Amino acid sequence: MASKDRITCHVLDTTAGRPAKGLRVRLEGPGSNSSNSHHSAVKTFESLTNDDGRITVWLPYSSETSSGEVPVYTLEDVLGSVQGASRWTLRFDTAGYFGEENTFFPEATIVFRVEQGQHYHVPLLLSPYSYTTYRGS
Repeated sequence: MASKDRITCHVLDTTAGRPAKGLRVRLEGPGSNSSNSHHSAVKTFESLTNDDGRITVWLPYSSETSSGEVPVYTLEDVLGSVQGASRWTLRFDTAGYFGEENTFFPEATIVFRVEQGQHYHVPLLLSPYSYTTYRGS
């Protein structure tokens, strides 16, 4: 198994001039049925940024209202089952990082297109009142 997933991200807190450590991020993508069934078969992953502001490995997300069963799929499972291009969403919990009252954007959401077999790195430059992103390498 690879040391990092094919979709990674990196968050830099531009206000503090350092990596955004401990920021919660969700990754949502299509399920295994097809690349066109975004709403009915969404697979969700979650992680916290490490000391360097990076997420290199995603864990399956289990909501507070789940019936107690832990999801066992991996990002590689989902990516491997999607044929063709697909849309993925990164949701950065900026309110949890800065504090609800300290940020204009409680969540930074980035939707991007994934081509089959490719690796994607999505950096986020973040401050309480702005953010920007680009496709990294």
